[in-house]
Amino acid sequence: MPDSERDDFFDDANGCLALGELEEAAALYRKCVALDPDFFDGWHALGMCLLKLGQIKEAIGCGLQATTLRPNDLLAWTGLSQMYVRDGQIAEAEFAKGNARILSLGGKVVRDT
Repeated sequence: MPDSERDDFFDDANGCLALGELEEAAALYRKCVALDPDFFDGWHALGMCLLKLGQIKEAIGCGLQATTLRPNDLLAWTGLSQMYVRDGQIAEAEFAKGNARILSLGGKVVRDT
């Protein structure tokens, strides 16, 4: 069952992250999203891990995927804003921060259909 394998990789990645083994964590998070391209937690965690590694462009791609999968997730927009700031993309960072603020106040970025 792919989800159990995905979840095992995710748990192992989180353990590596906790130990400061960022390269190993990123490799395991990549396996998660390869197994399940719709795995929000994997994309978000991979993006934040890559941000810590200084791999900003790839982190932004992961952050965008996370916000695409869950457009009303506060942490996804907050993380994406941080990624844009690190990359010097201030307008994009402000946009993402604005979406995070809407969500923090109980609003929605994308209305349920």
